[in-house]
Amino acid sequence: IIYSICLSLPDISLSLIPSTRMNASREVKSVELPNCKLIKGIETGAEDLEILPNGLAFFSAGLRYPGVKSFEPDKPGKILLMDMNEEDPTVLELKMTGSNFDASSFNPHGISTFTDEDNTVYLLVVSHPDFKSTVELFKFQEEEKSLLHLKTIRHELLPNLNDLVAVGREHFYATNDHYFVDQYLRSWELYLGLAWSNVVYYSPDDVRVVASGFDFANGISMSPDRKYVYIAELLAHKIHVYEKHANWTLTPLKSLDCDTLVDNISVDPVTGDLWVGCHPNGMKIFSYDPENPPGSEVLQIQNILAEDPKVTVVYAEDGKVLHGSTVASVYKGKMLVGTVFQKALYCEL
Repeated sequence: IIYSICLSLPDISLSLIPSTRMNASREVKSVELPNCKLIKGIETGAEDLEILPNGLAFFSAGLRYPGVKSFEPDKPGKILLMDMNEEDPTVLELKMTGSNFDASSFNPHGISTFTDEDNTVYLLVVSHPDFKSTVELFKFQEEEKSLLHLKTIRHELLPNLNDLVAVGREHFYATNDHYFVDQYLRSWELYLGLAWSNVVYYSPDDVRVVASGFDFANGISMSPDRKYVYIAELLAHKIHVYEKHANWTLTPLKSLDCDTLVDNISVDPVTGDLWVGCHPNGMKIFSYDPENPPGSEVLQIQNILAEDPKVTVVYAEDGKVLHGSTVASVYKGKMLVGTVFQKALYCEL
């Protein structure tokens, strides 16, 4: 019925999406950090990032996503590497090799790493070749500063991938941020507020939906003890906590309301704190205006399992520095902040 109704209706503008879901009227109250600088070499976004325990940080750069600005729409995306142990760290582009990998259509989104028992690091990357959804599996070759492509994963239950968290070399939880694949129906899905997006567990032998009913499921991460899964619901401004079971099913435990559009979630492996890249005003992300750019916001959430977690706005600004923060992660008193299509920030906390 919904499908038939949508087909009979005209195209809509994202400006018609209820302002409460987009936080369209919110103005950013600045929270500055004294020791921050833009990272040289990142000009087309760092939508997601992940820091290994040894301080090596991976960035996914150059995302082209329907309805969102891109400064290089005709160029493929790339994976960048930074060593946060360096005094003045810089990024380098990792070479991607593999006979069956098409680098020209690489369009990276969410990323996650998995380290095997022999300390081999695997990088799992959500990609959108031709605006479809795949997960690309790479082996990180540190000495060669390269990624060896091992496998492309596709599945009918993974049609609109946004982010993932690896629980094995080829095992992960992933978010689908929309129900519909067709772009026209996706816009109506947003407008009508159809909370139909979901989370899927994937392994080579078992693929199933493990959580659903989200208004744009976005970032996903996991607690250091691997007992809990955290899911960001972008347009509901919520972070959900799910208990993970031995059979990979998830049980909802609690939700945390946030006065911002929550994007990617990183978890401090030492403290268990959540670090969240957020969009204080979502309308500015989907309706980009360089004269009135989207702002950025980073939340730190401590003791999320407690009855009253501590939520701190660590960084916030109105777009003069960063346009649309999507992710933040910390390592030994340093913080990285990425954006969907613009720059990235390095801060000493």
